[in-house]
Amino acid sequence: ERERLLAEVVRPAFAAYRDVVAGIEGRPSDRVGLGRLPGGEAMYAALARVQTTTDRTPAELHQTGLDVMAGLAHEYAELGQRVFGTSDVAEVLERMRTDPALRWSTEDELITAAREAVARAEQAAPRWFGRVPEQQCQVEPVPASDAPGAPIAYYSPPTPDGLRAGTYYANTYRVQERFRYQAEAIAFHEAVPGHHFQITLAQQLTELPMLRRVAHVTAYLEGWGLYTERLADEMGLYSGDVARLGMLAMDSMRAGRLVVDTGLHAHGWSRERAVEYLRENTPLALVEIENEVDRYIAAPGQALAYMVGRLEILRIRAAAEEALGERFDIRDFHDVLLGGGPLPLAVLDEVVSEWVRNR
Repeated sequence: ERERLLAEVVRPAFAAYRDVVAGIEGRPSDRVGLGRLPGGEAMYAALARVQTTTDRTPAELHQTGLDVMAGLAHEYAELGQRVFGTSDVAEVLERMRTDPALRWSTEDELITAAREAVARAEQAAPRWFGRVPEQQCQVEPVPASDAPGAPIAYYSPPTPDGLRAGTYYANTYRVQERFRYQAEAIAFHEAVPGHHFQITLAQQLTELPMLRRVAHVTAYLEGWGLYTERLADEMGLYSGDVARLGMLAMDSMRAGRLVVDTGLHAHGWSRERAVEYLRENTPLALVEIENEVDRYIAAPGQALAYMVGRLEILRIRAAAEEALGERFDIRDFHDVLLGGGPLPLAVLDEVVSEWVRNR
């Protein structure tokens, strides 16, 4: 019986495994997207719908990214002329990557700038929000034990019982390699009026079920974060044009995600082409670009949610402003956006439309 099992079951199984392993090939860098797989195009289109919570097609998202990037080029030229004395976009991006004057000197300098940015935002917030969090956002350096592997910054929400405050952590590891111009846009996105307002106010909606308060809808969550980077400029929070370059840097990275993610998975782009596109259109360092592209390859569609969320919030706001005219109140609008917990964008649109009808 033993010999029969070996001959009829075990050895054939190992032989089949050997044949499969012999035929496995690494994914070549010129064919990295889902589109190369059977059914991959339909799969990617479905992922785009899931991540953006909209019906936009990969082709539409790709063109949107190109359009946003073209608009950013004009803004880079304008700010570059004021900051660097040149309107050549390629030169502006290279200066942003390499100018030593744009890097921090000390850890204290970075943390102080972050705290000042958050303090300005909290002071201005009551003119732009009817509801503000009960607790202020704390600003701290990333713990030294975590810093080497941590992102540039992140937000840690408060505990539901309020015993631990929401905290914005800025990474000071190898601070001399970090860019000054990034600090304010990231602080506004992660802290105030970004994720701190969004998440803390959702926790305070005790009349809603817990799921409604803590659901993770990336397009809503990150769309709000990106929206607040530009809202901060409306609020007069940026300290100057260097900080506004950081706002553009964040925008170009997220617009680039629309172009590159769809390029890789729907248009057959190679990894090299994706890297080159971001190199030409963003101030990111090459190592950051390569990490970003590898992330898009590994998680198709996820990166689409950020800019789509921002653009949808802007579209919803523009429609409300047009419908209400002088009756539009930005404080009430923001309260509606943040008053229902995390929502798919189509549902958020319906919520705001109902608010407009009832005004």
